Amino acid sequence: MAALDTTQLLTELEPVVEENLNRHLGIADEWMPHEYVPWSLGRDFADLGGDPWEVAQSQLSPIARTALEVNLLTEDNLPSYHREIDRAFGRDSAWGTWVNRWTAEEGRHAFCIRDYLLVTRGVDPVELERARMETMESGYEALDKSLLNVCAYVSFQELATRISHRNTGRYTAEPIAEKLLSRVAKDENLHMIFYRNLVAAALQLAPSQTMRAITEEVVDFQMPGSVIPGFSRKAVQMAKAGIYDLRIHHDDIVTPLLRQWGVWDLEDLDEDGEKAREELAAAVSALDVEATRFVERRAEAEAKRAARQSS
Repeated sequence: MAALDTTQLLTELEPVVEENLNRHLGIADEWMPHEYVPWSLGRDFADLGGDPWEVAQSQLSPIARTALEVNLLTEDNLPSYHREIDRAFGRDSAWGTWVNRWTAEEGRHAFCIRDYLLVTRGVDPVELERARMETMESGYEALDKSLLNVCAYVSFQELATRISHRNTGRYTAEPIAEKLLSRVAKDENLHMIFYRNLVAAALQLAPSQTMRAITEEVVDFQMPGSVIPGFSRKAVQMAKAGIYDLRIHHDDIVTPLLRQWGVWDLEDLDEDGEKAREELAAAVSALDVEATRFVERRAEAEAKRAARQSS
């Protein structure tokens, strides 16, 4: 079967987009960011006669601060993500309506998390603003992904972001932060379902073409926060803390989506589709091995640290 071009895909999948847009609008809860911020804790900073930020003012541990900064800056780079999805989906029909709705909901996340962090003095506001400026100036690399690649990528990305927010909230051990991030995670889950359903429909429409897109996105996956200054170092810290690591990526993101899409049982693949599935199986297996090694090394490091503390 000849590959479908972008125009054909947009046309054929438009009913699926409209159906899932209506589904989303029907079940998404309205919520107000200001209701998740403890405004009574706020006070002026130095330039208005108040106190400059000091680390002792934060109720968050260093790792929790790092994770919240990463989560915020990931959400805050929204204009770049909007550009990529708008380019792929266009502004017409249900596709364009979804892009605008998705952008509005994602923007709410950044506003709310930033307000929480500034009011509670959870992180250094100067360093946060400098990191925001640098992230926005870098922008999201224009990868010119195909429509199917964008759909596959965002399916994985939204689920990964949901898990990262949820685990960060738990790790903070701060009730308001956990409540806020749980609320954000619910939105991300609904976004993931939208894109997951779109990929499922694409697999029925163009199985081999979509299989290739899924494989490419699993092999080359990077979190959108990778443009954040010092992201690699911060990602390692989050992984060591169990907030987001390779085991989580394999078990809670990649494996469930592939199972939901039924990629291992899919029929009617052409030669390239079968090749893509073989590459996908090899990539998932390699990820599993790497994840196991990481968990083992982390356990060994924790055991050594505990031994030193007890001696």
